[in-house]
Amino acid sequence: MNMAELVAARRMTRNFDPRPLESGLLEELCLLARQAPSAGFAQGAALIILEGAADRARFWELTLPAERRGGFAWPGLLRAPALVLPAADSRRYLARYREPDKHAGAAGGLGESRQAWPAPYWLIDGAFVVQNLLLAATERGLGALFFGLFNGEAEVRAALGVPEGVELLGVVALGHPAPDRPSKSLARGWRDPEEILHWGRWDASQL
Repeated sequence: MNMAELVAARRMTRNFDPRPLESGLLEELCLLARQAPSAGFAQGAALIILEGAADRARFWELTLPAERRGGFAWPGLLRAPALVLPAADSRRYLARYREPDKHAGAAGGLGESRQAWPAPYWLIDGAFVVQNLLLAATERGLGALFFGLFNGEAEVRAALGVPEGVELLGVVALGHPAPDRPSKSLARGWRDPEEILHWGRWDASQL
């Protein structure tokens, strides 16, 4: 697929075939995903990979205990053979922007604290990595779903040994897609281009 076809083909997959991924494929996808923009080339994005059955079972028990699964809307998600937790390490950005080439320039002061940054670039860069991972999976014919870590985050952090200063962005489920039903949200359709493209300045008539 060319880039336009790849972007158009990407969909969130909520139902997975339990077949394991080809040996080495998950590492290949993750290493490809890391080739994303990075402020100061700080490379603060990390990926915590849960591929073994025991690791995945522990994750689901912490975030969706068995007694709550009866009414879960997407049971096929639990069959995904791989879970990848993207993490953003702000400590690497603070350290990078204390180095001489950054500290002496226009970005001087950003290495002092997280609050000094006008935007949390560690999160932005982490989002770039996630998008790369979703597109890489699509290119290989796999299904992928990014979802939020809404329940059990503290327990997951403790179980996985995630240190302070590192933020978990969510979870990417990966695997072979199974027959699925589209999200009802897609019925909203894409916004018209004139609603999102503001040429020269913001058009106040477009809310």
